Parts: sequence; structure tokens; C-alpha cells
Amino acid sequence: MIPRYSRPEMVAIWTPESRFRIWFEIEAHATEALAELGVVPEAAAKALWDWWATNPAIDVPAIDAIEAVTKHDVIAFLTWVAEQVAAHSGEDWARFMHQGMTSSDVLDTCLAVQLARAADLLIADVDALLAVLERRAVEHKFTPTIGRSHGIHAEPVTFGLKLAQAHAEFARCRKRLVDAREEIATCAISGAVGTFANIDPRVEAYVAEKLGLAVEPVSTQVIPRDRHAMFFAVLGVVASSIERLAIEVRHLQRTEVLEAEEYFSPGQKGSSAMPHKRNPVLTENLTGLARLVRSAVTPAMENVALWHERDISHSSVERGIAPDATITLDFALARMTGVIDKLLVYPARMQKNLDRMGGLVHSQRVLLALTQAGVSREDSYRLVQRTAMKVWESDGALSLLELLKADPEVTAALSPAEIEDKFDLGYHFKHVDTIFDRVFGRDD
Repeated sequence: MIPRYSRPEMVAIWTPESRFRIWFEIEAHATEALAELGVVPEAAAKALWDWWATNPAIDVPAIDAIEAVTKHDVIAFLTWVAEQVAAHSGEDWARFMHQGMTSSDVLDTCLAVQLARAADLLIADVDALLAVLERRAVEHKFTPTIGRSHGIHAEPVTFGLKLAQAHAEFARCRKRLVDAREEIATCAISGAVGTFANIDPRVEAYVAEKLGLAVEPVSTQVIPRDRHAMFFAVLGVVASSIERLAIEVRHLQRTEVLEAEEYFSPGQKGSSAMPHKRNPVLTENLTGLARLVRSAVTPAMENVALWHERDISHSSVERGIAPDATITLDFALARMTGVIDKLLVYPARMQKNLDRMGGLVHSQRVLLALTQAGVSREDSYRLVQRTAMKVWESDGALSLLELLKADPEVTAALSPAEIEDKFDLGYHFKHVDTIFDRVFGRDD
């Protein structure tokens, strides 16, 4: 994570202060549950919360200094908290913290809280992107443009349909994020090797409820990492959807195409050498950020296989990929929303590109009309293709319509008026309303 590609709200989830505050809440809620069960004095839980009510600053350097000696982060934290509670209450009530618990109970439950909070922000990010995509799709619902396959002119579409497709894709991304959040948001307070030998399962249920988590059905001292693997895999899919849309914008902005381009703000410079340049820097950046998010997926998959009930080979990985992937994706979603919101769209250029190949985009309709007029499909394809290749080789200087009307084999089956009818651009858009209704749930 670097500040250039970060937003404050997501970064705040991953600060040491935030992590230690979640650790305290886990420990204090667990102590409170133990007190209700009569395992520890009620005064112990009260002392913890009384100190916490003073809203103490978390002294990260002091905790780090303790860890430099103990070589154990949770012990360092507990030691520091014990010192603070004793100083505040006058008694060593903090000795009742962490009763029957193991470090993973704190670390894994905390990570679940952080990932759930991160997912909430990402879902909100997708909602913002969906709103912009819908607005721009409706705006360009019937803006004609060329559809391409293999990068080659195919048949007409509308620019609104391109954006509607992206909306449908990100709607799926949203559902995946919601499901991933539900799967990752589990609490484990089960003690060493997950047997609850020294802590009652009711403590786990209590902490889970307080933190808005589900109870992990069975943990092997750690929460099973298949949950985390799925979470990061979903982040990778969302990143790939961002990249797909970013690449579309990059292609459309190429000088030879120039059907749409990123907003170019007053005073913006495109090149240090060439003053005329307007480069798709934002969407190129998004392509790179997508690669960074996807780089977390394989390590998350490899974290699933831990030794026996627990090892810590996953720990160093997650300390890196959890903040990096969520922070980067949060930034990327916001950047993509801005790109689409301000995207410059050029309908006249779209029409020019539609027309530049001499009507080749209508070849299929002529092919089908010939077959319906009694010509075999093989002969129909041959008749249309031989004329289409003349137009292709002329780079659109020739007209497919005029050449077909001058072809006696074609006019033997179709009248000039029937041929002309097959070059109606609006024909291709007769089901746009149906598609929009499927995507947005209504007609526009």
C-alpha cells in the first residue's frame, strides 16, 4: 500500500491503532462473558471497560517496544493493557484477560472484523459505480456505435448497451462481495487447537454477537483459510472486471477510434515531450492496479494448507495482502467511478466509424434475406462475401449496398428495395428496451 493509491477510510481499518482497538474489544467482551459465567470476577470486566471509557490513546511505540523483547505481538499488547488498567484502577484486574484463549482467537477474529469492514466499503464503492454506469447507459441508450469482435467491425450496437453490460457485470461483483463478506465474518474463541477445553463455547457466541460476526462452526485453533481464499478470489474477480472496462475505454480512446475518452481537465498535461497528447492514464493505471489486487489471490489460496491444527505460514502473507488488496481495490473502484462519470463520449465519431467500411456491418442481414428468398446458405454466403471483400479491400471506398444492387445473382433473388431494407441501422436496436429491462429491471 502506498498513499498515492489509497483512500483514508479504508486505510484507517488497517492502522495499528485500529487493530489494537479491535483486539481490546475482543478481550474485553470475552472477559465480560467469562464474568457472566462466574469464571472471573465481574469487577475485572468492569475495570477493563472503565479504562476503555476514558478513550485512551493507543501507544503503538510502547507496545512495539514490549514486542521487541517478548517477540510476541499479542503478549506485548496484553502486557501494555495490563499496565494501563492497573494504573487506572489501582489493581491488576487485567490478569483475568485472555483466560483460556490463544493468540489466534484474537488475531483471526480481529482479521474477520477488518475484512468485513473493508467489504462494507467495497460494496459501497460498487454501488457508486453502478449508479454512474446506469446513468450513462440511459444517457446513451440509443447512441449507435460499432460492435467489434476480435477488434474488427462486426455489427451495430449502442454505447448504452456497452455500459449496460458493464452494469450487469458489476451487479454480479456486488453479489459476490456480499457473499464473501458473509463467509469471512466469523469469530473463533475456541482456545488452543480449537477444543474449547479451557473456555466455554458461550464466550465465543457472546463475542461474536457483540462484534456482529457469526460463530465459526469448527476451528483448528485458526479460522479455516478457505474462507480467506474465497474472499481474496472475489477481490481478484472484481479487479478483473475493472480491468475489462478500463481496457474498453483505452481502446475507444485510441486516435484511430476516438469514440470516447477520459476527461482531460484544464491545465492537465499529457506528455512531457508532446504537447498534443491526451493519454488514457487513469484507465492504464486501473489495469495496473487490477494486477496488484489479483497478485493476492494465489498466496491466499496457498494459505489454505496449514500444518496440522495450526502454523503461522499464513500470517506474514495476510499482514501484507489484506490491507494491500482491499486498499488498492477501494481506490480502483473509486477511480473507475470517476472515469465513467466524466467520460467524454463522441456520438458523431461513432457514426463516422460505423459508416467508414461502406456498409459491411449489414452483410449478415443480406445473407439471411437471400436464404429466406430460396438461395442456399452456401451460395448466399459466397455471393455476399465476394462483394464484401471488394468493399473491404477498398477500405470502405466502395459501397456494399450499391455493389449488391448491381449484382445480377443477388437481384435475381432480392429486389433493390429489399436489399436497401437490409441496411436499416435502427433494425439492430429493436430489442434494446428488452435488454435494459433485464439489466435495470424496467424500461427507460
